[in-house]
Amino acid sequence: MTPTAADPSPVAAALAGLPRVVDLLAARAEEHDRDATFPYQGIEAVHEAGLLTLTVAQRYGGPGGTLADTVRVLAQLGRGDASVAVVTAFTLLQHAEQARRAAWPTAGYRRLLTESRRGPALVNTLRAEPGGRPGALPETVARRDGDSWLLSGRKTYCTGAEALAWMAVTARTDEPEPRIGTFLVRGESEGLEIDPTWDQLGLRASASHDVVLDRVRVPADLALGLGAPRRTDGQEAEAEAELARAWHDLALSAVAVGVARAAQTWLVRFLNQRTPANPTEPLGTLPRYCCALGEIEAQLIGAEELIAGLAPRVDRGEPDAVARTGPAHLLAVRAATAAVQQAVSLTGNPGLSRRHPLERYLRDVLSSRVHLAPDEAVLEAVGRAALEYGARP
Repeated sequence: MTPTAADPSPVAAALAGLPRVVDLLAARAEEHDRDATFPYQGIEAVHEAGLLTLTVAQRYGGPGGTLADTVRVLAQLGRGDASVAVVTAFTLLQHAEQARRAAWPTAGYRRLLTESRRGPALVNTLRAEPGGRPGALPETVARRDGDSWLLSGRKTYCTGAEALAWMAVTARTDEPEPRIGTFLVRGESEGLEIDPTWDQLGLRASASHDVVLDRVRVPADLALGLGAPRRTDGQEAEAEAELARAWHDLALSAVAVGVARAAQTWLVRFLNQRTPANPTEPLGTLPRYCCALGEIEAQLIGAEELIAGLAPRVDRGEPDAVARTGPAHLLAVRAATAAVQQAVSLTGNPGLSRRHPLERYLRDVLSSRVHLAPDEAVLEAVGRAALEYGARP
């Protein structure tokens, strides 16, 4: 049956509530940023609008939101509060991954969905560790204890840490030949502690604290994908990993561009209202400022079109599109950062005053780089691909 205006699809119904949610987030963003407090009310608003479960698959009773839907939502949430948008993004990525490959056991995921109907049920994957090196075994250790595993270790940069209902924790076993897997941990588990280490320049309300695990018990059926560290699972597993990365890249790109759009909106209002003594017309009427605003608009159009163009192609499973999301993330974050920096330079002292939100937008967009792979890694991979392509007969 084709949805009508009176009977919208679940995705359309969720998107319809976006403007109200964005306004609510924007109204509280400064307070949470200044105090570095978690935006529970904002997350509740996202949940009530049906946005926090947008990517739950239709076979589980969810809307079945696509990557194209996801980036649209996150760009708007980024306009309201970047911290809420980032926390939301990681939960949406978890549901999207489950929709693609059903990694969670049926009973565990059913429990998550039940909790999601009662209220916000945030989820995130905890991989990073203090001093962690690419390719190294996790320092977090799982020891077998009867029909359970006991997890001990420390994870860092755990976005939404204090409010997570579930944590997907990567760890290695203490077996003679260690295996690596993902352990599904309840946020209220005994032996789990949140160490409030997050005191960053931006995204201050994201509560990306450290999580300390001390013999946290996890049932054996909630240990996923245990296998040898350097095993090769074949092309299917590799394709899924690339697809997960593509969702991550475009989702976080959308948040950064949303922040830049909020900065541009504030800048336009400032230029239309600011009237220096000489000349007597608002700054927005002067060619210099109009041209600079055009430069910002051009940068953001490019970033938005890049994200909006790739997302549906990734949804269709086009390999070329999946391979391009890494550089797209880099370009989008660069464009968003440049746009906000230019907005600040155009406004001078007012733009850097904490009385106005522009300086927060600058801090948030600069901090969005924490979700971006190092420039050198992205560019080297793109360069190698270009060399291989150029060497083809």
